[in-house]
Amino acid sequence: MAFSPVRNLVATVADASPAQFDDWRRSWRAAADAGSAEPLLTFVARERGVAEDVFIQKLATALGWPYLDLPKLTIENEVRGKLSTKIAFQFFVLPVAINNGVLQIAVSDPFDAAMMNAVRFEAKMPVSFALATRSEIEKALKKYYGVGAETLDEMGEGEPMELDLAYDKEITEGDQEASVIKFVNQIIWEAFKDRATDIHFEPQEDELRIRNRVDGILHLIPLPPTLKRFQSAIISRIKVMSGMNISEKRLPQDGRINVRIKGEEIDIRVSTVPTVYGESVSLRLLTRGKIFLSLDKLGFSKLEEDAIRDIIIKPHGIFLVTGPTGSGKSTSLYAFLSAINSVQKRIITIEEPVEYELKGINQIAVRSDIGLTFAVGLRHILRQDPNVVMVGEIRDQETADIAIRASLTGHLVFSTLHTNDAPSAFTRLTDMGIEPFLIASSVEAVQAQRLVRTICPHCKTEQKVDRDYLRKIGFPENEIETAKFWHGVGCENCRQQGYQGRKGIYELLIVTEALRPLIMNRASATTIAQRAIEAGMRTLRTDGWKKVKEGTTTIEEVLRVTQMEEHMETLAGDDKTQFISRS
Repeated sequence: MAFSPVRNLVATVADASPAQFDDWRRSWRAAADAGSAEPLLTFVARERGVAEDVFIQKLATALGWPYLDLPKLTIENEVRGKLSTKIAFQFFVLPVAINNGVLQIAVSDPFDAAMMNAVRFEAKMPVSFALATRSEIEKALKKYYGVGAETLDEMGEGEPMELDLAYDKEITEGDQEASVIKFVNQIIWEAFKDRATDIHFEPQEDELRIRNRVDGILHLIPLPPTLKRFQSAIISRIKVMSGMNISEKRLPQDGRINVRIKGEEIDIRVSTVPTVYGESVSLRLLTRGKIFLSLDKLGFSKLEEDAIRDIIIKPHGIFLVTGPTGSGKSTSLYAFLSAINSVQKRIITIEEPVEYELKGINQIAVRSDIGLTFAVGLRHILRQDPNVVMVGEIRDQETADIAIRASLTGHLVFSTLHTNDAPSAFTRLTDMGIEPFLIASSVEAVQAQRLVRTICPHCKTEQKVDRDYLRKIGFPENEIETAKFWHGVGCENCRQQGYQGRKGIYELLIVTEALRPLIMNRASATTIAQRAIEAGMRTLRTDGWKKVKEGTTTIEEVLRVTQMEEHMETLAGDDKTQFISRS
């Protein structure tokens, strides 16, 4: 962009003087030298304070070129094949259509002479150019060519090979190993950008499928059709990164990867299991800086938060948090510990793994391979004179028995259980072989929780809901006429999902003197639930309705994470409130 006419044209479109444009270009070059990959036109649009798409449209008008809204277009495979993956990704260009024997190419920088020459040479047919934003072209390239397509293209058409990577092996840029490394890194990077919590590599008969879990929902990642050929190399690379035995393919393995992305430390837990078509690999991404939330940020009502604060300052007893994997149990436990962490209290935890390091707390990581299990660790923790103990999970009778006896001998114990709701925790402990009278004497409270997706704030709009439908799903009858509802219509910020982020819904059961006899007599979970609701417990579904009315989430999302088994009605004075039990 050294030519004066080009400089003057861009400056005119940006409503700036040529001198001001020169200042912008110098700043852009300094940023580029420091590692920024931002295109010049994107930089100019941002400095000018206008949206990139508005700026590019103005530039297209000035040049007399078409402006393309890429998300609204469908590109045929025949058109896409006119440019190689390497050229498309190297210059961020996208073949869009063939009209009367002319190939139309979407570009974001109309002044890149090297790009134009490469495209014309590669296409081997007449070419016309159109403008689109860099970000839209980048998204379209991933959609139509697949994530990591340019990396796999570097491997060539030769036979795929097994990786035999030693940790100290020198790898040059052109090696197939280097391409596999870049591909795996790119998959992790894309998952991080999308706020994914899990990445699943799933071998199928004719493809290697990769899915990311974002806000609790799995999304299929667009991938190049040739990926299956490199399945073994990709899985071997992940196993090397996580310290696994790459030659062992018949048995499940567990490993761990520590990476830093944009200054954030990411712990990745890796698990492999053998399947019919190869090893399935799951990566759980744990962002240390994001797992921690203070107690007042978890989304409790004022009444529930006050009740929890009263429980966690008790000198003894057990506080259990229940829910399925990925429901935010660890986040809640860390918030509880942080709230009571002080120099006057000795707090020790045993976890698998240690997901967040809390200053002032002694944290132990389970090492089953050397015999350091929850039960063994907990037994030794009690010799360390703790005031508060956190056990990552109660999995067996031995751990449960030690935890309960610890609470009965003057320790406050936090732990988790895998049950569907709070009342079922007592049945679960009984099934483990714990005597009911010990459970009734030691457990102070049980909290069940789920995570619901929150409505995207950028596309949130009010929603009209049929009143008969609300009655059918058990929405509180006395609030149907006055309640307002919202949903997300979908936008670029939320990837057209209508949701962005997650928040907890909770069911807090406080063990009162009225409930202890029921627990001792092995009452069913339904009976305990009925009595707890009469005493004021709100079910998961009821707390979900509260967050729906607040505009935090949607009716559909609450229904998705809670399962209705039966209706329960309770009378409170003259007000009849319908509860949906058990989720």
